[in-house]
Amino acid sequence: MSTKEINVLVLAYLGDTIYENYIRRYLIEKNIANVDALQKAAISYVSATNQAKFLTELIEKNLLTEEEITIVKRARNYKTKSHPKNCDIITYKYATGLEALIGYLELENKKERIDEIMNYITGGITC
Repeated sequence: MSTKEINVLVLAYLGDTIYENYIRRYLIEKNIANVDALQKAAISYVSATNQAKFLTELIEKNLLTEEEITIVKRARNYKTKSHPKNCDIITYKYATGLEALIGYLELENKKERIDEIMNYITGGITC
């Protein structure tokens, strides 16, 4: 099966774990040694609101390829009946778009591209 045919929510499911793992490693490498402090710092990256913000920046700065935009749009436009109570549906769909993109890139073995995107998100090297 082609990765382009995989349900975008499945891509987001995978992307969520990769994204969160990347953020956790990033924060640990910043020498945050307290678990409570790590959790609080992680929220500034892994909340749907902030994921939506990061995706919006990537789009507005034209840092995504057409192929990547297609995946994001598929995820953003996917019909869903539910979303978390702590954010609106639009924010949730943008966050899902970012997670689906990361999942897609993982399945395509584009780990360098994931690094570029995550470096941008964490304030590292831009794409």
